[in-house]
Amino acid sequence: MKFLYRVYQLFIAAPVIVISTIITSLTIAIGASLGSAHFWGYWPGRYWSKVVCRILLLPVHVEVDPAIRKDKSYVFVANHQGSMDIFLIYGYIGRNFKWMMKKSLRKMPFIGLACEKARHIFVDKSGPKAIEATYRQARETLQGGTSLVVFPEGARTFDGKMIPFRRGAYALAQEIGLEIVPITIKGCFEVLPRTKGFSFVEWHPLHLIMHAPIPSNDINKAMEQSREIIEKDL
Repeated sequence: MKFLYRVYQLFIAAPVIVISTIITSLTIAIGASLGSAHFWGYWPGRYWSKVVCRILLLPVHVEVDPAIRKDKSYVFVANHQGSMDIFLIYGYIGRNFKWMMKKSLRKMPFIGLACEKARHIFVDKSGPKAIEATYRQARETLQGGTSLVVFPEGARTFDGKMIPFRRGAYALAQEIGLEIVPITIKGCFEVLPRTKGFSFVEWHPLHLIMHAPIPSNDINKAMEQSREIIEKDL
């Protein structure tokens, strides 16, 4: 079965993913340039992510705490298991949001341009003025129920275990006055770990657990609490 799954990936799934990625990126870039970045920055990416998960035949299980409100902006913080995290969150978080991502990702073909036009937030740490500009963009963008998604570890895990969280997302949540929603991601490390690079994926169920919001007024406490919440479900 493993051999057949890899043949399927090579001749069916991979071409569909490449073509859909290019089409989605161009759709977002053009749509967000001519119309609403709020709309075009989310919906095409959501359907693209679901296509990727389904074409790879990966079952997805989602749990959402009832305390999370649809009309409220949050800062979602998730553990970072691998590349499949992107598709799991984009496709199944169920609300409009912006990514907070490394500035270097702007250089990615097609995807970088789409993210820029969609007004996702690129983090520039080159100096205090650049950091303040990042905060200013976030304040302007996170309105009317639009949320932010951050991987506070800053990078994908090498061994499946969580690495220390960084303060940036929590400082931003405190600065803007938004609650933090911890997200536990399970299964993405088994599907495509960082150590494999761009390779065949392994079949494994994916789980997305959205926990109850927590306050952001105490940064250190919020970091510790959200990490504990995420880790207990791993």
